[in-house]
Amino acid sequence: MEENSRIIQNVIIESRKKLSVSGVRQVLSFDDETLLLDTALGRITVKGENLKIENFNTSSGDLSATGTVHAAVYMASENSGGGFISRLFR
Repeated sequence: MEENSRIIQNVIIESRKKLSVSGVRQVLSFDDETLLLDTALGRITVKGENLKIENFNTSSGDLSATGTVHAAVYMASENSGGGFISRLFR
């Protein structure tokens, strides 16, 4: 977690109609209801309706999208200890 404390990332949702994210490394998948982004601080899943990527600058890592945004959630990192079963067998 300390390695991420120096990384600055902005996730801005304007009136639930426009999304701006900095620090995007890669768009892992997208459709009109879901965006899955790999960012400097982990994966972000964006849920909504009529989502459309307007701009993605791979050099700067800035992404902008439009549509109706219902949720934006950081996913647990893959090395966070796993799920219930992996914790059960430690």
